[in-house]
Amino acid sequence: MTSNQKPRVRFAPSPTGFLHVGGARTALFNWLFAKHEGGTLLLRIEDTDVERNKPELVDGILVALRWLGIQWDEGPFFQSQRIEMYRAATEHILASGAGYACYCKAAAYTGGDSADENEGEGDDEGKAAKAVACSCRDLTPERRAAKEKEGIRPAIRFRTPRTGTTHFEDAVFGPRDVQNAEIEDFVLLRSSGLPTYQLSVVVDDIDMRITHIIRGADHLSNTPKQVLIYKALGAEPPIFAHVPLILGPDRTRLSKRHGATSVGSYAEEGFLPEAFRNFLALLGWSPGDDSEYLRTNELIERFSLSGVSRTNAIFDRAKLEWYNTQYLQKPPVEEILPYVEAELKRSGLWQEAWASSEREWFAHTVDLIRPRTRLLGDFSGWARAFFTDDFDYEPEARAKFWKDEKLPLLMPKLIKALEAVTDWNHDACDASLRGMATSEGVKAGLLINATRVAIVGRAVAPPLFETMVALGKDRVISRLRRALPAIPSR
Repeated sequence: MTSNQKPRVRFAPSPTGFLHVGGARTALFNWLFAKHEGGTLLLRIEDTDVERNKPELVDGILVALRWLGIQWDEGPFFQSQRIEMYRAATEHILASGAGYACYCKAAAYTGGDSADENEGEGDDEGKAAKAVACSCRDLTPERRAAKEKEGIRPAIRFRTPRTGTTHFEDAVFGPRDVQNAEIEDFVLLRSSGLPTYQLSVVVDDIDMRITHIIRGADHLSNTPKQVLIYKALGAEPPIFAHVPLILGPDRTRLSKRHGATSVGSYAEEGFLPEAFRNFLALLGWSPGDDSEYLRTNELIERFSLSGVSRTNAIFDRAKLEWYNTQYLQKPPVEEILPYVEAELKRSGLWQEAWASSEREWFAHTVDLIRPRTRLLGDFSGWARAFFTDDFDYEPEARAKFWKDEKLPLLMPKLIKALEAVTDWNHDACDASLRGMATSEGVKAGLLINATRVAIVGRAVAPPLFETMVALGKDRVISRLRRALPAIPSR
């Protein structure tokens, strides 16, 4: 890469599963780096593993990336449409003497002609094989001809040097040297004619002019093999940057036992994309100070590979929820409204007037509710009563705040007092309720708590008088009347 060349990076998932947290973080780091450097992000689908691929999952990966806000500049490219290019590269390697035909059965030894070597990078999965000798490496022309005559379809292996070291530079882990004796003669092309991950990824990265490869640290074991392929194809390896893995709270590999791992699951739970981006960005990267709440433009401005840690990151669900509360509460309410609208539509609570004639009311109500929200589902959950008259009374709230024997007589009087309010605002509602409490010789808290349960069905909600203003006079009076038969008489 020349000094004036803009970076070209890629995210390369395999459609063998949904987009998981590890892959999403890899995609995010590539995107942030490209945006910061004014470079290009390519999307490549590594779909040559015909036994494990599920083509229908491609759309799911694209949807998850779009939800996360990651926009690629080129692609998606599909490896399954580039098979001839991999075969041509294999012929070049064979002709140069850097590869050889292997007639062994796939299960004969570790590193054989198997699907295990074709893991895509989207899930940060790489598999290192133990270095072993293959007798096919030194077959005489006569024996090779005999194998061919038997009709055995060979795999093509790389002829790894038996001495010396393979060197590469890593932007995170620093210079690395691997003894060639530790690298097996890995498969390039299977006997089926399909490429392995090691071959296809290098051929694609050369063809796509990739300058930086940002991927999970468990791919470190793959890198020496790929550097050897680069050299065999006469290409200069790109800059590598292996980012730390993401572990569960028990410091084992993040998996389903730790809860949801796919990006789509978090979207369905009601997390905001920007909150998820902020959280993911700080899993293995630091801006250089103690900043935590970083809007996306700040992440782009501050991101650099020098800030990537070598230490594995710990996925903390509680911290993710904290981020979500920050992004529900801190940005201008106009930024939150589209997400709340989508949630209310999902729940069947949406009214089109809230997008037009009653937009101001909708924004005010969301602003009132959001300080107490944790997930988007809260707007259709505990805050349901703000958007529909179809809600239930919390049994615990009824038991606690409707038990006073004076309430059956007090509540009708409160309704009458509120009906007399002509200018329905916070202070007028406050004065009416407190004035009635004083005249009846009871604490205002008794009526405040009982009224809250009656109009929103819960013991905990935004401040009562602000809630009453948001709901409006007619709705408050109607709900108080509806509650009367439910308040137990003594």
